[in-house]
Amino acid sequence: MKKGINIWSFPDQPLAKNFALAKDAGFEGVEVGLLAEGEVSLKSTEKDLLQVKETAKNNGIELYSIATGLYWDHWLTDDLPAERQVAKDIVKKHLETAKILGCDTILVVPGSVHAEFAAPGKVVDYESAYQRALEALYELKEDAEALEVNIGIENVWNQFLTSPLEMRGFIDQIDSPFVGSYFDVGNVLFNGHPEHWIKILGNRIKKVHFKDYRIAAGGLHGFVDLLAGDVDYPAVMRALNEVGYDGWVSAEMIPNYRYHTEAIIYNTSHSMDRILGRK
Repeated sequence: MKKGINIWSFPDQPLAKNFALAKDAGFEGVEVGLLAEGEVSLKSTEKDLLQVKETAKNNGIELYSIATGLYWDHWLTDDLPAERQVAKDIVKKHLETAKILGCDTILVVPGSVHAEFAAPGKVVDYESAYQRALEALYELKEDAEALEVNIGIENVWNQFLTSPLEMRGFIDQIDSPFVGSYFDVGNVLFNGHPEHWIKILGNRIKKVHFKDYRIAAGGLHGFVDLLAGDVDYPAVMRALNEVGYDGWVSAEMIPNYRYHTEAIIYNTSHSMDRILGRK
C-alpha cells in the first residue's frame, strides 16, 4: 500500500509548501481537494491544474485522488432539481480535474438524508434520496468511464447508506468498474466495525481514508490522532490484505491551526508507518 495524506490535514498555505512538508514527513502522495476557489477549484483552467501537477512532481509527491467538501453544500439527493443538477455538474468538473492532474479517483458524498453540521434541520426522505442518488450516479458513470477516473462513494455521517450490505448493493446496482467505495475507516466506528465493511465491500474499494475515533467522546469531538482511538487497526489491515487491497491509504486529520500543526503531519506519518508495518 502507498502512504498518502489528505490536503485538509495541512496549514492553510500554498500547495507547494504543503507538498514539500508532506515529502519531508515521509508521505509518498497527497490527496488534493476541489474548492469553489483556489489552486484546485471549480474555476481552475487546464493550465492552472498542469502547474499544480508539475509542482507536486517537483516536490517528489504523487497526486492520486481528489476530495471535496462541495457535496455538503450541493446534494445529489436534494429535493430541488436545480440543486441536484448543480451537484451533478460538480461531479463532472471533479472528474475532469482528476483526469488533468493524473488522479485516478474522486471522492463523492452521494447525497444526504440529514447532516446536522452541514445543513441544520434539512431532511430528505430516505427512499427519495436513495432513488435520486442512484439515478444521478448511474448517469454520471458514463463520464467516469469515458475519462477512466473512479467515482469513490464515501461512507460519511449523512444518515445514508449506513450499512456495508446497503453500500455494496447500491454500488452493484450502478454496475460500473469505475464506481466503487471510498472507504473511510474512522467514519464507520460511530455505528459499526471497519473490518466488517472491508470484507463485504471487497474489490469495490477504490481508495481508503485512515482516521481514528474515540467512541466515548461522541460526535465530531470523537475524532483523534491515529492510534489514539478505538479503531482496531490490526484487524483493519488484516481485512484489507484479505480482500487484496494494495492501493493508496490516506490520513485525513483535523489540523490545529493554532498549535503545532506541522507536528501533527509528522506524528501522523509515524503512526501510519506503524499501522502499515513499516516500523
